[in-house]
Amino acid sequence: MQKALEQAKQARETILDAMLEVIPEVRSELSETAPRISTVKIDQEKIGMVIGKGGETIRALEADHEVQIDIEEDGTILIYATDGTKAKAAIAAIEALTKEPEVGDEYTGKVVKTTQFGAFVELKKGTDGLLHVSNVGPGRVAHIEDVIQRGDILDVVVQEVDKARGRIGLKLLQKHENGNMVSPEELIERAKNAPPRPREEERPPRDGERRGRGGRGGRGRGGDRERT
Repeated sequence: MQKALEQAKQARETILDAMLEVIPEVRSELSETAPRISTVKIDQEKIGMVIGKGGETIRALEADHEVQIDIEEDGTILIYATDGTKAKAAIAAIEALTKEPEVGDEYTGKVVKTTQFGAFVELKKGTDGLLHVSNVGPGRVAHIEDVIQRGDILDVVVQEVDKARGRIGLKLLQKHENGNMVSPEELIERAKNAPPRPREEERPPRDGERRGRGGRGGRGRGGDRERT
């Protein structure tokens, strides 16, 4: 037994010497092509944002970046990747998903709702910002739908964050349109040539609405009441 252990020790030393001839010192970093396990820590309250409804968000992250993701209860996220590039891309996506918007941050988002005073843009899952009509460009837009519709893709920058009210104010950078980019200045020119919109009291009634002579829904003067 003693002789076998001595031979094993000598063999080990021979192998280590051969390895030192190829790699003279230990590498401080993994090769970019080496498989790895990376970690990133997030707020526990944001774990649901990474998982998504029914796990749709985490599955999309895994598919898009070709990684495997495990989330621990304390907010530690383990990312199993076959190379460094995929790991870094997955980490960047998770950090962007969980980061709170700050003034100066830029986003590309879809318009999810329009109102008379502006358009709501989805910055990320569960977070919308308001693009007010006054922030479309260097000029006046009478109605947001003259230049922007629901479903449009916009590049915006965060101009204001009101954490107390949970509001995020945006400014338009450009609009994506048929593979091209439309500047705010061009949108303002379009708004100048937009046909006038009827005032609310002048528009035709929608299905299910009834208007009286006073121009309001419901009964007008002398409507359905019996005269006495």
